[in-house]
Amino acid sequence: MKVAVLGAGAWGTALAGHLATRHDTKLWARDAALIESLSRTHENTRYLEGVKLPQALAFEAGFAAALQHASADDALCVIATPVAGLRELCRAMRQAGVVPAHIVWLCKGFEADTQCLPNEVVAAELPEHRSNGTLSGPSFAREVGQGLPVALTVASASAELAARTVAAFHHGAMRIYTGDDVIGVEVGGAVKNVLAIATGISDGLGLGLNARAALITRGLAEMSRLGVALGGRAETFNGLTGLGDLILTATGDLSRNRTVGMQLASGRTLDEILAALGHVAEGVRCARAVLSLAQSRGIEMPITQAVCRVLFDNVTPRDAVQALLSRDAKAE
Repeated sequence: MKVAVLGAGAWGTALAGHLATRHDTKLWARDAALIESLSRTHENTRYLEGVKLPQALAFEAGFAAALQHASADDALCVIATPVAGLRELCRAMRQAGVVPAHIVWLCKGFEADTQCLPNEVVAAELPEHRSNGTLSGPSFAREVGQGLPVALTVASASAELAARTVAAFHHGAMRIYTGDDVIGVEVGGAVKNVLAIATGISDGLGLGLNARAALITRGLAEMSRLGVALGGRAETFNGLTGLGDLILTATGDLSRNRTVGMQLASGRTLDEILAALGHVAEGVRCARAVLSLAQSRGIEMPITQAVCRVLFDNVTPRDAVQALLSRDAKAE
């Protein structure tokens, strides 16, 4: 299969490396200097240092050429940009006059300005496109790049897109499950990042494993309430893209969002943390959107609210935790 991966961040790079062991794969990035470095070293020293990429993986600086590579009916286009870049990329496809027949995206979060999920962005920008969906689940790019086992879910209303995604990715140490609850999968992928900031704050303050377990469990309840209100199915949040992704992101040392929380607990400012991180922390970008959507629907999300107060309202982590502990008792 011919596959084009659009976006050479850590996750796009790791998945392109996996795909290239089985398929004719090209990795595109808008930064020509990054493409030159990748072509020369077969290593993404900027985003995935130390992970050697297969020699079969090709690198492409030309956007139109990358789209052409994935334009056939038996090809696949993988969008690996952050949510913030998804709308622009879809518009660029239209402008280039080449919209691949089958598109799957990897980004997790809500678009900050519009509060749209990725599937809503794609539907608005490519309204005639039908064979598309999201690939999500508990995954760290570095471990995938190292060939360690991982299980992901592709969610789509298109059986053809789901089958093509399975054919592309389901080999080696990667297992792909299928489903059609696109909204549920995307809400899980977005909200877990906000909740991981909360668990990072708790861990950074030394509040213990009991507190972490409580935050994950009650956070899952928040995620489920919002997801169902937005049109997702409750059972989705007990699967890989809900509970599974939440556990990994809230507890794993490779989690960027958990790192943000831990460093906030240490007294560093958000600007300092993000400058040093060097990667996107989607929980910071979409926290306000998550809270706004919840409030507009009358849904209680106290953990998410506490995270927003720390991120944007100059509330200290300890004061935010104290406010959570001071809430009235209620039935679970």
